[in-house]
Amino acid sequence: MINIAIMGATGAVGRQMIICLEEEKIEVGELRLLASKRSVGTVFNFNNKDIVVEELNKDSFIGLDIVLGAVSADLAREYAPYIKEAGAIFIDNSNAFRLYDDVPLVVPEINGEDARKNNGIISNPNCSTIISLMAVNAINKLSKIELMIASTYQAVSGAGNGGTEELLKQIENDDYPPKTFKYRIAYNCIPCIGKNSGQGYSSEEDKLLNEGRKILHLPDLKVTCTCVRVPVLRSHSISISLKCQRALNVEEVRAAIAREDGVVLCDDIDHDIYPMPRDVSDQNKVFVGRIREDQVFEGGIALFCSGDQIRKGAAANAVQIIKCLF
Repeated sequence: MINIAIMGATGAVGRQMIICLEEEKIEVGELRLLASKRSVGTVFNFNNKDIVVEELNKDSFIGLDIVLGAVSADLAREYAPYIKEAGAIFIDNSNAFRLYDDVPLVVPEINGEDARKNNGIISNPNCSTIISLMAVNAINKLSKIELMIASTYQAVSGAGNGGTEELLKQIENDDYPPKTFKYRIAYNCIPCIGKNSGQGYSSEEDKLLNEGRKILHLPDLKVTCTCVRVPVLRSHSISISLKCQRALNVEEVRAAIAREDGVVLCDDIDHDIYPMPRDVSDQNKVFVGRIREDQVFEGGIALFCSGDQIRKGAAANAVQIIKCLF
């Protein structure tokens, strides 16, 4: 039996982690739900047992094996030393440690073995990175990816509960002002997520480049990315064009994706079958379709994918990492 805590248990990702622990049938001895003082006393049901949320503090981790983090990068950095001191492994969903050399960055279906090479911390990748790499991993097995162009279409829930609330209120009331986002999101697209990281790219766009190299073990991978916030409640989608070391044909790519764990081939343009965020919401699989020859990269492939960023893009991936360890 594994003793587990969820740090940030009352947020969208933390709540989903509770559900995913049940779904993945993790053999949990004690589940400790941790949050800020204002959430203390909130009750969640886990395996037919009510569990009361406790206040997060530096002594919260004694006796634990795993701590799942669903908090900000600042809080992750603050509490990581106490988690390690207690002898627990910290599986962190923030970006605090993702690019540290001694911290594995893990998508279980792709590089699950890396999880065992940890020094007390394992990082969960960015949600769009997870969904994108799940879609292209089968292709990378056929031939190593050299170049990738990606455009993301990211749901408002990726910005937390405030993003969801803002979209719904702006649909109801045209005068409701933007708070979570810089501009109105209802009936709009915002073509920048995150801050300028240099050369006109945003911090969100840099994640796919840097994290993709680490997860796929492709240090020379070249990526250009544009991240767009769209008025969709849940689940991110990504348009991807890529070039591999050898030319690939559409049929071998379709066959490889159809065999891949955690992925659903959803590709029949003649019958209007392709991935859409509405269809993938509240499940862990990434749908891949619109597979075709790229018209720029000779022998390249273009595709479109969708995945639930709260589940596979965050909570489910973190819980699945536990299985890589035990």
